[in-house]
Amino acid sequence: MPIKTTVITGATSGIGFETALALAKKDHAIFMLVRDVEKGEAVRQQIIAETKNQDIQVIYCDLADLKTVKAAAEELKEKLFAVNVLINNAGGVFAERKISKDGYEMTFAVNHLGHFLLTMCLMPLLERGHARVINVSSEAHKIGKPDFDDLQSAKKYSSFKAYGTAKLFNIYFTKSLAERYKSKGITAFALHPGVVKSNFWLGSKGWTKVFEMLVKPFMISAEEGAQTSIYLASAPKLDSKSGQYFKKRQVAKPNAMTNNKDAREHLWEASERLIERFL
Repeated sequence: MPIKTTVITGATSGIGFETALALAKKDHAIFMLVRDVEKGEAVRQQIIAETKNQDIQVIYCDLADLKTVKAAAEELKEKLFAVNVLINNAGGVFAERKISKDGYEMTFAVNHLGHFLLTMCLMPLLERGHARVINVSSEAHKIGKPDFDDLQSAKKYSSFKAYGTAKLFNIYFTKSLAERYKSKGITAFALHPGVVKSNFWLGSKGWTKVFEMLVKPFMISAEEGAQTSIYLASAPKLDSKSGQYFKKRQVAKPNAMTNNKDAREHLWEASERLIERFL
């Protein structure tokens, strides 16, 4: 019998794959939410072969298409009574401004809004499982500059700034979850995995490409980058650290902007409005 039920996005490559693999070795039941089901099935078979854990499932979910996020949550509700760990791991950086199927800027949609909807839709399962919600953020949050009058970056788009702001939103979301759902037994954590050698950088251009070339000599492996996610998903007695930001499996100090409760509330309310039609 699995000791925990874990739902994870972005598990077909990089730190998401390494996280899912490590947690499967710890006897977690793993539900991988993926855009590419064929690739997801191949990864599922690989994890089963390496761990002998048969409790690995694949569910279609495209964070840039919120109807599929809602459908994935409904499928999980049909299959599960409770979820113990939700890892909002998937993310992306987009060299040029793109619009999601739902009309939202892609960086904002994939890195924040899709995960916000997923978490809200899964809340009954998370409450039953006294779940840990783990949001993969980044040190890039320190260059984030929220503009709540232009969440879709319609006035001016910079891939680096949009990504940094989305990663800042991951920390806002984490702190808000910890505050709002403490009484329900839910804890929330954000983390920086490190600058990881992965498919994340494929297709990068402009300043993002320049940044990649500068940090490439210092990049770590996906297995190393997954260690903090694995720690937060499996270590005992972390409740007192709910709402915190982690690096290298330790509490770290994020940008002072993350202490702005008004900004956190503004993001939460704006996110609720944007997902309302999908609930």
